[in-house]
Amino acid sequence: MNECLNSVKMTRYTKLSDSELIRLLQASDEGAFTEIYTRYSRLLYVHAVKKLRDEGEAEDMVHELFTKLWIRRETQLTDTNFAGYLYTLLRNRILDFVGHLKVELKYAVHVKNSYADHNSPRTDALIREKEMNDYINKEIDALPSKMRAVFVLSRKAQLSYKEIAEQLNTSENNVSKQVNNALRILKGKLGSFILFFLF
Repeated sequence: MNECLNSVKMTRYTKLSDSELIRLLQASDEGAFTEIYTRYSRLLYVHAVKKLRDEGEAEDMVHELFTKLWIRRETQLTDTNFAGYLYTLLRNRILDFVGHLKVELKYAVHVKNSYADHNSPRTDALIREKEMNDYINKEIDALPSKMRAVFVLSRKAQLSYKEIAEQLNTSENNVSKQVNNALRILKGKLGSFILFFLF
């Protein structure tokens, strides 16, 4: 009996507009929240995967977005373009994530430069560094071909995004995305600190 009533209630939610669901959400209606999640989570997830090339990170971001939506449900939410509002939240989170990754990499470069300037590695340390570089090169070789080509030109040939774009007949924006995606993949496999060997 209860299952039947719940089914009828959930069917009712699917017929509601976004504006109606938002009003119910602001009143802490869990059914409305569930319907919003069902309606938009998959679309947001697919968008995040395209941007990040990382299914796990994309899934975490979408869950984080909906968690914040529930926590902040009583604040003013837009009901004119709710889908656009959700996509904006996700886009901003992705930009924050990429920006944080760049900061981590800059710090790693600083650590590497400091190490190079103030230390005289012994032979065994040089051997370990060579082994690490070999391992990193193996992971770079495993990147998708177009991404690998852009990444190698950027990090090994030290070409600018503009020079790479001209050489590969593509846009600077695409080059930037490919480099960021490559760094994201390598960070996931090697860890933030290991990445300073890439520079």
